Amino acid sequence: MNANIGTDWIEYRREGDHERLGWIVPEGDGFVAIDVLGERRNGPVDWMEAERRLDELGLSYLFEPYDMLTEAGEWVPVRIVNASPSAIEVKSEDYGAIDAPSTAWTLPFPKPAVLRSAAAAR
Repeated sequence: MNANIGTDWIEYRREGDHERLGWIVPEGDGFVAIDVLGERRNGPVDWMEAERRLDELGLSYLFEPYDMLTEAGEWVPVRIVNASPSAIEVKSEDYGAIDAPSTAWTLPFPKPAVLRSAAAAR
């Protein structure tokens, strides 16, 4: 098991295709939904509500634009290529151009502060 995943994290997979949508973690008298980037998506709720939150969220947020703070201190637009408990892989935004130059970065899990939703930044 990944060192960043708690021993009490319970993997949650979507019914049907069994895609991992995140984890459900006990907290106090309730449960917290954690997405595949390792971010909390609600406060403590009952188990069914935590499942419902992950189902509603799905994986769509992975396809949204993000910004990443480079070592040079500049925010650059990126897209998430892969997210797992091992690492979060991003690449420079190419806006769909197949011949555009691209740079890739591997970030730690859970999502570090250097990666932010582009929509949230505006």
